[in-house]
Amino acid sequence: MVLALSLAFLLILFGIYAFRKTSSRKKEQFPKDWHTLLTTHVHFYKELSAAEQNRFQQRMMTFLSETYIEGVGFKIDDLDTVLVAASAVIPVFAFSEWHYSNLSTVLIYPDHFNEDLNFDAANKERFIAGMVGNGQFEHQMILSRTALHEGFDRTKDLHNTGIHEFVHLIDKVDGVTDGVPERLIEHRYVMPWLKRIHKEMEAINIDQSDIRRYGGTNEAEFFAVASEYFFENPERMKKKHPELYRMLQQCFHTKQKAS
Repeated sequence: MVLALSLAFLLILFGIYAFRKTSSRKKEQFPKDWHTLLTTHVHFYKELSAAEQNRFQQRMMTFLSETYIEGVGFKIDDLDTVLVAASAVIPVFAFSEWHYSNLSTVLIYPDHFNEDLNFDAANKERFIAGMVGNGQFEHQMILSRTALHEGFDRTKDLHNTGIHEFVHLIDKVDGVTDGVPERLIEHRYVMPWLKRIHKEMEAINIDQSDIRRYGGTNEAEFFAVASEYFFENPERMKKKHPELYRMLQQCFHTKQKAS
């Protein structure tokens, strides 16, 4: 089963590569009904002014013109596409322009998967919600559809798999995923940032923080987990982690609004 899924995965990648080599994706117009999907499911978008919403829409369409999205074992719908694009735009929305040069394809699995990319429901070891590929899977992202949708459920604040994985890509732009996004942080802020990361990770690992435990794994995971928190519930982060909140504001060049 694992071998069959791995072969299917490779065939999908080859097909996508062939598609991208033989056709140029044209930037399409934003579908009007997507506005309703965004206001219903994406709180970040709902809180924007009309002018900012229009800019968000254009940024989504730019992303979709540069990135191929494919469902594995099922056909994706408009909401899947909207949530992937929103996940990509949210962390870099404050930048006048951003292109994910280290991403070509987003593959959506129907549910969580394991390290062998197996998403068979009979396999109880399926615990991965998303990942950014390396090696033969470079420039690929894999997302669990279940996790993607749950990330935009307002009853599950502080956790957003889509944002998490795109923050990993932002971190990786300088060539290494290490929790220090050098494209976003001025050199003089790198050491203060690392000190803050290690202090917060220590608090997580001794159960004295409300930041998700996975953030205590390493610096890269801390950056991604803290970024989820920052974009999902900025007001709570501002109260509970004011210094971290200010540093993430500087990192993402934004002044977050209250939830």
